[in-house]
Amino acid sequence: MDAAFTAEQDEIRRTLRELLAAHCAPDDVRSAVRTADGYDAELWRRLAQDLGLPGLALPQEYGGVGCGLTELAVACEETGRALLPSPLIATAALAAPLIAALGTDAQRTALLPRIAAGGLTAALAVPGGSLATALGLTADPAGGTWAGGGRAGGMQARPVTGAQGWRLYGEAAQVLDGHSAGLLLVAAHAGGFPRSRTLLFLVRPDTAAGVVRTRRTSLDETRPLARIELRDTEAELLGADDAVDVTGALATAGHPAAALLAAQAVGAAASALERTVEYVGAREQFGRAIGSFQAVKHRLADLYVQVQAARSAAYYAAWDPADAGGLALAQALEALRTTTAEAVQLHGGLGFTWEHEAHLYFKRAAADELLFGPVHRLRGHAAQRAGLFAGSAMEPAAPEPAAPEPAAPGPAGRVAV
Repeated sequence: MDAAFTAEQDEIRRTLRELLAAHCAPDDVRSAVRTADGYDAELWRRLAQDLGLPGLALPQEYGGVGCGLTELAVACEETGRALLPSPLIATAALAAPLIAALGTDAQRTALLPRIAAGGLTAALAVPGGSLATALGLTADPAGGTWAGGGRAGGMQARPVTGAQGWRLYGEAAQVLDGHSAGLLLVAAHAGGFPRSRTLLFLVRPDTAAGVVRTRRTSLDETRPLARIELRDTEAELLGADDAVDVTGALATAGHPAAALLAAQAVGAAASALERTVEYVGAREQFGRAIGSFQAVKHRLADLYVQVQAARSAAYYAAWDPADAGGLALAQALEALRTTTAEAVQLHGGLGFTWEHEAHLYFKRAAADELLFGPVHRLRGHAAQRAGLFAGSAMEPAAPEPAAPEPAAPGPAGRVAV
């Protein structure tokens, strides 16, 4: 593979970096997350309509730009650098690929052009706070127990008697950007316990009855989460029939999404490192910049190596998401966690103040691992999928020799030896 970026990819990076540097400073981020939508609607309009960000990886026949996953990964890295609050991941990385893969021609024609133009945002709602499991990143999603398994709880679906359509009932507790999305993709179980199967449904929360959306207080305000409650809500089946392998489609979509999340985490880690290097170069102690001390140099050098390794893994995953998506996400989340923790430490007393920008990056690291990890499960499942443990199980241990029977007592009650 050619690892060099193309001129088009470099232009995407340059344009986004300049725009976000002007409109997405830390103070702008704090202002945006306190709006009703949780992001700057005007900035999102510019990113979507002027730059075509949500349609970068969508086919041109549906109004997209027709680029590949790498171009979208470049955009995600730049949004991660600025900690841009936006529905990009929820819409372009999670919902749009599922609509493109499973939707009917009519559904794709009606929805994807609006998504590409920025006129429609979407969110994937899976019950139980199990997004990483549903996407096949930390466990096998087959069986659908994460969606309720046909038992009480989760999200349940039933067909409407004598009419076309479905009704949904249940709750999804952690839906990324679910409070503001114009379209919900809801994973629900149909058929009851004996013939249970997981299906995906389209819910239009602005017009459907029985939808209750509550924005939750989240650790990372730049990734707003919502609780979605559906109470006998009208829904449309995604796809032509209910025989589609939804869990397989979710797992297939999970690997590219992991590559995009990895690129976003790498961008955040690189920005936190750059800000830390700038600070230690200006902060003086004992008459010299603290960045000139060898111990500090070694710590920063280790962080640089870790971030660059994670960046290489993220772009390799964008080229081959099926095999490398989960591992790249694990490496990127670990690099982000380590870098942001060191950033807080190296900023000293200033970095420990809650208002400092270092905490925006630290909270992103902690929240992403809670939502899409943890790292050890990402790595463990990737290793299991790759067959690294196949045939390596330890042979059954040889039975221990039986303990010798006690010797018969000799004369005078003594034991013979």
